[in-house]
Amino acid sequence: MKTKKILILLIASTFLFTQCGMKKLEKQSMEKFSDQYFKTAIALIELHKIRFGEYPETLDSLKFIGDWDQMIFTSVKYQKLDKGYELDLTNDLFGKPDSLEYPAAFWEGLGLVRSNMKK
Repeated sequence: MKTKKILILLIASTFLFTQCGMKKLEKQSMEKFSDQYFKTAIALIELHKIRFGEYPETLDSLKFIGDWDQMIFTSVKYQKLDKGYELDLTNDLFGKPDSLEYPAAFWEGLGLVRSNMKK
């Protein structure tokens, strides 16, 4: 009987720790994808500015987008402003991560004026 209790406790503990580990891995994956989509959108928007001399009117105005880059259309919200642009991470696919942060140097030299990721 004692062995049975120990076995049940061991199985329950393993299940609990596995579930906690999966949640952490899920969160880390979400953050990595969100970070990638946000940075991809910035790169495509800034490249458009270099090529055409102005920021795109909409994300649909971007040229030469790769297949993987299409994810920005469901991950960010873009608005051209008088001077620069606003880019918010919405990430409808995963939900917006709370823990993404970027250092001050990251924002330098960009036309990104407002963002829900800029603290």
